[in-house]
Amino acid sequence: MKAMSRPCPGRFRIALCCLAALAAALTAAPAAAAPGVSCHVDYGGERRVIRAAATQDPYRMAPVAIGSYFLFRVVVEHPSRPLAGVKVTTYADAEGGPVLLHIAHHPQPVRNRGRFGFTGEQFVYEPVRDGELVYWCAVDSR
Repeated sequence: MKAMSRPCPGRFRIALCCLAALAAALTAAPAAAAPGVSCHVDYGGERRVIRAAATQDPYRMAPVAIGSYFLFRVVVEHPSRPLAGVKVTTYADAEGGPVLLHIAHHPQPVRNRGRFGFTGEQFVYEPVRDGELVYWCAVDSR
């Protein structure tokens, strides 16, 4: 039993420290691989930027009211989730509840492809008032 109470050899301690550092780096890697997204929205001349960070719980992401008619929702699913991606959804804020107008899914990893990010310029139209919502989304550069 006395052999157990002796301190570990130096190499063993160094190996344990390296393993601990590697484990910390591997657990931090998914967070670094999940950048945020900025969506540039234009409705009736009002321009806004809606930002979304990666989440493990996409059902908690609430839509943002745009004007008096649209609800705009951006969900960046964490890459560790199955079928992870960026989902952009636009609803009509109707009297009976939200009505889906537009949905887009962009699988992870998303990459900007030019002036209009990874989505390209998108147009969504109001079925009642004939208004137009224009948006494009880009990966935040950090």
